Amino acid sequence: MPSFDIVSEFDAHEVHNALDQANKEVSTRFDFKGSNAQFELQENSILMKAESTFQLQQMLPILFSKMTKRGVDIGCMETGNIQDTGKTAQQPITLNQGIETPIAKKIVKIIKDKKLKVQTAIQGEKLRVTGKKRDDLQQVIAMLKTEDSIELPLQFENFRD
Repeated sequence: MPSFDIVSEFDAHEVHNALDQANKEVSTRFDFKGSNAQFELQENSILMKAESTFQLQQMLPILFSKMTKRGVDIGCMETGNIQDTGKTAQQPITLNQGIETPIAKKIVKIIKDKKLKVQTAIQGEKLRVTGKKRDDLQQVIAMLKTEDSIELPLQFENFRD
């Protein structure tokens, strides 16, 4: 039976490359001269550091543009609150990966409401969709790509006949 997986992931190597490019741009921009503004990659998050909250607000579009150019969907990024300590300001950005159970149940419900002849199973942080016809699976992919109520960027992989 044909099947495919629905996942929400990002390429960690491309995130690293985008951060390198963003750090390079921040270090060469005139309005950041002499400041210690930088992006730091941690486990599953990015920490933006600058001297003021204004500089952090200027750094965020730089990061988003570099991520987009490298093919990383910025929908997987969640910005945290700015912590201003006087000398420095920091802002964490969480990188979300995987489909959480409530969102997975929502996706299953959306698929079932369309009354397509497919079965959907939640397998950890991904969904497996199986059906008798390849056309049914392609309809599910097309329908999910146009769905606006899902906040996560979705990828479709392991399409098998």
